[in-house]
Amino acid sequence: MINRQNSRMPAYNWKTFFLTTALIFIAARSWAHVPYFEHHDFSEKQPFSVEYSIEQSLAIYAWLEKDALGNSEDIDVYKFRIDEPTHVYLEVLVPVCQGYETFLPWFALVGPGLPDSATPLPFDIAPDHGIVLIQTAMPDKPRDTFYEFFGGKSYYKGRKFDKNVITPGTYYVYVWDPDRKGGDYVAVLGKKEIWRFRDIIQAFRYTPQIRLNRELHLDCSDRYRDEPESMDAR
Repeated sequence: MINRQNSRMPAYNWKTFFLTTALIFIAARSWAHVPYFEHHDFSEKQPFSVEYSIEQSLAIYAWLEKDALGNSEDIDVYKFRIDEPTHVYLEVLVPVCQGYETFLPWFALVGPGLPDSATPLPFDIAPDHGIVLIQTAMPDKPRDTFYEFFGGKSYYKGRKFDKNVITPGTYYVYVWDPDRKGGDYVAVLGKKEIWRFRDIIQAFRYTPQIRLNRELHLDCSDRYRDEPESMDAR
């Protein structure tokens, strides 16, 4: 039998609980994206799967791995499903670090109802799927950058896919480097700031690591940072 008198939470504990919860939700409003790390390779067999909604803004800190000779054949894969017409936002960002000046990953959206492409690809597409290919070329002038406050570092602005997708079904996002240089990047999926409690815990877990550059695979010193500009300012 439960002792209800002893199981009651004291009043001051309730106050602490509500105060802590309020502070957590206030802090969450300052973040633009729910952060994730690539703890295992996001392959076709084990893609990163969007569990909640492709419209929710996620930032996946990932890495196109290099082999012993410094070449990258790695292809990262992200997976999501829609059941009705949905706005899909995709972007790939590269941190402004020494060695990434010419790192220009491509990405592609693959799924039903998309157009065909004659461009050679390093992966296969199902017969009933089409593709939207986002190619990144080296610009004639220095690449535009922006400063992301909560991560504490600058990024090269990337090309975007920002459109409504009509056909229900499962879609895939492929990220790779056609020049085989490889390196760190951030896959931005979605643009709506939707915060569940588990997402807030996720942000508290990873944000300090991002500020310490622990998601990176090379040095990213202060001299490569720009003047502060929020990620939302893009």
